[in-house]
Amino acid sequence: MNRTDRTDRTDRTDRIVIENCAIATMDARDTEHASGHVVVAGNRIESVGPGPAPGGLDGVARRVDGTGHLVTPGLVNTHHHFYQWLTRGLAQDHNLFDWLVALYPTWARIDEPMVYAAARGSLAMMVRGGVTTALDHHYVFPRGAGDLLGAEIRAARELGVRFTAARGSMDLGVSDGGLPPDFAVETTEDALTATEAAIDTHHDDAPDAMLRIAVAPCSPFSVTTELMWQSAELARRKGVRLHTHGSETVEEEKFCHERFGKGPTDYFAETGWLGEDVWMAHCVHMNDADIAAFARTGTGVAHCPSSNARLAAGIARVPDLLAAGVPVGLGVDGTASNESGELHTELRNALLINRLGDHREKALTARQALRLGTYGGARVLGREGEIGSLEPGKLADLVLWKLDGIGHSTIADPVAALVLGPAAPVTLSLVNGEPVVEAGRLLTADEDDIARGARDEARRLARIAAEG
Repeated sequence: MNRTDRTDRTDRTDRIVIENCAIATMDARDTEHASGHVVVAGNRIESVGPGPAPGGLDGVARRVDGTGHLVTPGLVNTHHHFYQWLTRGLAQDHNLFDWLVALYPTWARIDEPMVYAAARGSLAMMVRGGVTTALDHHYVFPRGAGDLLGAEIRAARELGVRFTAARGSMDLGVSDGGLPPDFAVETTEDALTATEAAIDTHHDDAPDAMLRIAVAPCSPFSVTTELMWQSAELARRKGVRLHTHGSETVEEEKFCHERFGKGPTDYFAETGWLGEDVWMAHCVHMNDADIAAFARTGTGVAHCPSSNARLAAGIARVPDLLAAGVPVGLGVDGTASNESGELHTELRNALLINRLGDHREKALTARQALRLGTYGGARVLGREGEIGSLEPGKLADLVLWKLDGIGHSTIADPVAALVLGPAAPVTLSLVNGEPVVEAGRLLTADEDDIARGARDEARRLARIAAEG
C-alpha cells in the first residue's frame, strides 16, 4: 500500500462552512434542500442539512455564502484516455475500427513528456468543470517511451484530483489477428509484469486514498485470451478492480463471434471478467441476456454518450441497465473521440441521447443524469461508501455550481438548470476538503502553462508521426 500521494487533513480541525445554497445530496433518499448548509471538517463532510449551519462551530477557517448556487457531490469520471488530448480533431468521420487504425500509428510514438502534458490538459478540463475523481485507462506503452503511468500519476497529484490509474495493455497485434499494429503492443509477460509493478508501487487501499490502480487490458480485439485470464487472476490476487472496453460497436460483436464463437458478454464470462469488481466502458450493443448477466454479477458500466455519438457506435440501453440494477457511471472517454474533454457536459448528453432511444421522454430524468455522474460513478469505481453523495462522514469532495447568471436565471429547478442548461461555472470545488477550483479557475496549476505545454507536445508528436 502506497500512501505518499494522499492529501491528509484527518488531523486538522479547521472547518469550511457553505450556507444559503440549494443542495442535491444524491444520497439513497435523493434528499434535496432548497436552502441549506454543508460543513466540512478536515477531509470529511461533518454535516448537511436545511437552513443555516449549526451555531457555535469551532475552528471555522472559511465561510462561503452560496446564494444563487447549487452544491452537489463532485463528479466522478469512470472512463478516459488522457494521451488522446494530443490528437483531438483527427479522423473526424470514422467509425471505431477505422478511427483506431488511423490513429494507432501516431499513438505508438508517444513518450513520457507527451503523456504528462496530455494528462495535465485532460485533468485540467475535467477538474475546473467539477470532476473531483478521475479515471484514466492508459494502454499504449511504446518501448523506450519512459514512465508513462508515472507521468499521469504525477499530473494528477499536482492538480490535486482523486485518481484511479487503470494500467492498460495490448498484446494482440495485427499479425495475430488483432487490430493494433504489431509495434504498438507488448508481450503478455511484459504487460502482466508491468501491471503488477504498478499495483505494488502505487495502489493505496485506504478509505480516503487519493490514488488507486486498476487492471485494464484494452479490448477483445487487442488482447489475447491468455492476457484476459491472467489479468483477472492478478487483479483478484492483489485486491484491485478490473476495467476494459466491451460491446462498443457492431464491428466488435462481429469480431468476437468470428474469433471466439460467442458475443462479448459470453466471452467476458468465460474469461472471468464479470463480477462486482469489474466495469466495462460503453456497453452499447447488449441484448436482454447480456444485461441480465451484468445485473446478476454486479458488473458495472461506464456510459460515454458523446464518444458513442462521435464514433457512431449507437445508443446504450442505459434505462434498461438501471432498471435491472446494473451500476452505471459516466465517462468522458478519450478526447480524440470527445474533443470537449468535460464530464459535466455528459450529464446533459446522457439525458438527451437516451431520449432518442426506445424509452423516449421516459428514458432519464435530470436527477438520474446527475446521479450517473456522481453516486453512479462512485459505485462503478467501488467507492460509493466514501464519495458520490453528500453525507456526514463521507470524504469532502463537492462542487458549488453558480446558477444565478444569465444562462440559468430563468430555470427555477437548480438540478434541471445544472443538467439541462448551459455548462455551469464552478465557484468552488473541494477534493479531500482542499479547494482546487475558485471562481472557475484552477488553484493547483497555471492553465496557460498547461495549454502551452500540451500544444507544444501535440506539435512534436505530429512531427514525429509525419516523419514515420
